[in-house]
Amino acid sequence: MQFLTTTLAFLAASSTTALAALAPQTSIIITLPSSPPGDTSGKLFVFPPSTHGTLSTFGQTKSAPLSVANTLVFQNVTQGSYLLDIHCATHAFAPLRVDVAPVLHGVLEEGNGHGEVKLEVKAWETYRGNDWDNKGEEAPRQRLSNGGNGVVFGAKVLGEKGYFMERSKFSVLSILKNPMILLGLVSMVIFLGMPKLVENMDPETRAEWEENQKKNPMNALMGGSGAPAASNFDMAAFLAGTSAKKEESSGASEAAASTGGGGHQGGKKRRG
Repeated sequence: MQFLTTTLAFLAASSTTALAALAPQTSIIITLPSSPPGDTSGKLFVFPPSTHGTLSTFGQTKSAPLSVANTLVFQNVTQGSYLLDIHCATHAFAPLRVDVAPVLHGVLEEGNGHGEVKLEVKAWETYRGNDWDNKGEEAPRQRLSNGGNGVVFGAKVLGEKGYFMERSKFSVLSILKNPMILLGLVSMVIFLGMPKLVENMDPETRAEWEENQKKNPMNALMGGSGAPAASNFDMAAFLAGTSAKKEESSGASEAAASTGGGGHQGGKKRRG
């Protein structure tokens, strides 16, 4: 029974291999840039030897190492839709969606197709988490300098990977930019400068300022000898500006009452 199971598994694998060999295949070559686009400073990209690319689809993954010519060569690629990823320890690359399909309407594309059937290869930019049917910008095809066979696409470098964080340096300006430090400095300037301003006032202005400070009900709220005044303080009237009017009217009524009372008493005295 075990011999029969092993034989059937071997036959199934052999048939799968034979079908894959009979299917049309092509080669896909990915070229890595040697320098940043548009850079004139002479900076060159140096990729580590562990850099490699993967071409993956459902149930199948192909891997290609980095060659001396700075290319990734995927051999024997059959029909399907693939995701191309380039794995590098120092740089990040944009992934590509690669579609390999039979030639339509007699348009022949480069490839190693068997017989008269050849494959058409196209690539689009894609992103992680993006819908597979939502294709991005189509990647342009390139030509091999040595005239070899295969479909060539260029890889796009997104940037260098950073694994370390630069330690922040001490700076006096960074301390002065702190809002709490600025608030403390302004408060200190007001606390130290206000007495100097009061001393330089002329006597009349200083007396008027001191009188206004005594009439200010906020002094009672901030603590001091005005505890009874604080209990009777009307915040709404103070904000509306009607407290001063009430004090003036109450002062006028008290003055009138005192005047009237004095005249009445004087009349009594004259009668007596």
